[in-house]
Amino acid sequence: MKLLLDESVPRRLASSFPTSFTVQTVQQMGWAGTGNGRLLSLAAGEGFHAFLTVDRGIEHQQNIHDLPLPVIIMLGVRNRLADLQPLVPGVMEVLSGELQRRVYRVPR
Repeated sequence: MKLLLDESVPRRLASSFPTSFTVQTVQQMGWAGTGNGRLLSLAAGEGFHAFLTVDRGIEHQQNIHDLPLPVIIMLGVRNRLADLQPLVPGVMEVLSGELQRRVYRVPR
């Protein structure tokens, strides 16, 4: 499984996923500063299976009926590593199901 972490997600969260996953950041891909619509298109074109973010406004900024890949919003208290790591099991649960091109929310 290939995951893309948004700029607002701590890079170190990548190590919280199984080693069988390929987890890259927007920065590693050279896409820092790219708008969400273009970013999602680039990610889909590069074969990413899902986009992980803490940006709760993304579903209001994008046409959620026309997403090029699944978007997972992690609803942590803050976007610190310590606040997001406990959400990884919930993300894994979403990823273990049949993913659709829609927005998923993973609560605390």
